[in-house]
This record gives sequence, structure tokens and C-alpha cells, in this order.
Amino acid sequence: MRRLLIHISLCAIGLASTNLSFSQVRKYSNEFLAIGVGARSLGMSNASVATVNDVTSGYWNPAGLLGIRSNIQIAAMHSEYFAGIAKYDYGALGARIDSSSAIGVSFIRFGVDDIPNTTELIDAEGNINYDNITSFSAADNALQLSYAKKMKIEGLNVGANAKIIYRKVGDMAHSWGFGLDVGAQYDYKGWKLGLMARDITSTFNAWSYSFSDRMIEVWTITNNEIPENSLEVTLPKIILAGGRKFEFKRDFSLLAELNLDVSTDGRRNVLISSDPFSIDPHLGIEAAYKDIVYLRGGIGNIQKEKNELGNRKITTFQPNIGIGLKIKVLSIDYAFTDIGDQSAGLYSHVISLKLDIYKKV
Repeated sequence: MRRLLIHISLCAIGLASTNLSFSQVRKYSNEFLAIGVGARSLGMSNASVATVNDVTSGYWNPAGLLGIRSNIQIAAMHSEYFAGIAKYDYGALGARIDSSSAIGVSFIRFGVDDIPNTTELIDAEGNINYDNITSFSAADNALQLSYAKKMKIEGLNVGANAKIIYRKVGDMAHSWGFGLDVGAQYDYKGWKLGLMARDITSTFNAWSYSFSDRMIEVWTITNNEIPENSLEVTLPKIILAGGRKFEFKRDFSLLAELNLDVSTDGRRNVLISSDPFSIDPHLGIEAAYKDIVYLRGGIGNIQKEKNELGNRKITTFQPNIGIGLKIKVLSIDYAFTDIGDQSAGLYSHVISLKLDIYKKV
């Protein structure tokens, strides 16, 4: 597995050096992979890189897969955005290979279905024909294969993801992409330290387009640009994290974690904005009773925005909350996100399930 990951990395680096000059570096490429997975982490404003220790580690930090204690762990999540217009789904499976290694597989889909296609509503003779209205889906899909390994250094675990991305807009456009993530977790005297390097070799999406003659004719007449095949690049993002769990009497505990997302694609509207690096901090906490009932909260998405009059900038942030319940081998988690955007009222309810499977002895 180690040799395979090294070989894949070298191939990806070679591809990057060959094609970067012919590619389009987009600041918000593959943003569906930045939303996050699991109601637990979303309720903590995505502050999970250092302390995550379950099957969702395949997304947050593959090194955390070594925290799985059952033989197999599976997870599923569903949420809706923009008043139910967009559907976001996630499923994952993780398993221990032995005492020092683990594997995982994750699937993510973000899509809008049943979009009316009116591009051929008017036929070649200028008549309106409603029978020409069809529907299509615009969906982003990602498959992640994860591997984690315990190192000889006490308390250090490392991991890597190989991800395949498929994005499609009806029959008009689609792209295939490939990328790599690497992560690490270090336990130092009770403190949990984490590092996650997303798209470490840059992630490439090769776009292809296919349009009917009628669509091309209409776009030509209306002076619209016809898209051409292209290569889209997602630059690396580094996440630095630290957290700790504090134990109290009567089976109470409190976990806190701080993450710093360091983007490399230029100036962004985040708390620390510069070029080419911007830093976006987010903080999450989790209170637990007997590791059965959980109450979570977090703050993230800190930005500078203009006030209602538009004459000065104010600092805004997004608070998230969540709850969780663990009943033997089943965990049920809920998160309420986007509650900071009260002007739009577009709130998101996230529910996720997690199941531990033990082999019978």
C-alpha cells in the first residue's frame, strides 16, 4: 500500500508539472468537497481534524481511522440546502486491518435534480413547443479511498486519501478529476494535534462539453460564448488543528478543538485575508455525559461584510449547534447549520447515522 501511494503521488506530481501551464486555476473549484460530512463535525463548525476518530475520518483526516474500535463501522448522512433545492448525501465504511492500520471508503454527492431544460423550447421556425422541455440533473460526485498507519513514533498516526471526482451537468458537460490528501494526528500528553493537506498535489478536473446543433446555433446568434474542453485545477489547502478533551466528575466531559484553514489560491474573504495565503479559523466544542448524550456548538465562516447602508464593514460569523445520542452500537447525530444567515433564512438540518459492527467470537 505504501509503495502504491508513493507511485500515485509521483504520477500526480508529474501530471501537475506537465499541465499546470495549460490549466485554469479556480479559487472555488470542487467546493462541494469543502462542505463537510457528519452531523457531529458540522455541529462543531467543521472543527474535527485533530480529534476525529471514526469512519468520517476518511473525509476529515484519514489518520483518524485508527480510532475505530469495532471491526467495521459504517456511516450515512443526508441534508438539503437552499430550501430543499439541493441534496447532499454521504456514505462511508471503515475497517481495521490490524492493530496498526485501517482502511476506509467514502462517497459524496451534491446535486440538484429535475432542472427544466428550456434551451430548445423555441424550434427552428420560431414556434414555442412545450414538448421540447426536458429535465436534467447537475451533480458533483466524489469517491475517496483512505488508508491509515500507526507510526513507530509514540502517539503519531498518518493517513492518505486517493479521490476520484465525477461532475456532470445533464448531457451537456461532464468532468473527471483525481487528487490526493494526506493527514496526520499526534497525541502529546493529552493534547491532540492534527494536520490535513487537501489536494496536496493539486486536483485536476478535465471538462468535456457536448451540445446539440440547435443549442450552438442559438448561442451563436445571441453572441454567447460556447464552452470548450478545459482542465480545471484545485490548489492545496492546509488545515492545522489542536484540541483536548477535559474529564469532569460524574461522567461529564468537554472537548474543544480549533482549526486553521490555510488556503493557497489567493485572497479570500476570511478573518486573515492575504495573497496568496488566507487563514480561516473555526472553533468547536462538544459536551458529553457518559459518552451517551452529546451537546455541540461551533463558530466559523468569519467574514467582513458591508452593513445594510453599505458605508462600513462589519464582522460576521456563522454559529452551528448540534446534539447526539449513542445507543450501544448506533449513533444518531443532528446539526443545525447556517443559522447565522438570518436575512436569507436558508437553514440546513443535517442528520447522520453511524453503526458499529463486531464480529462474533
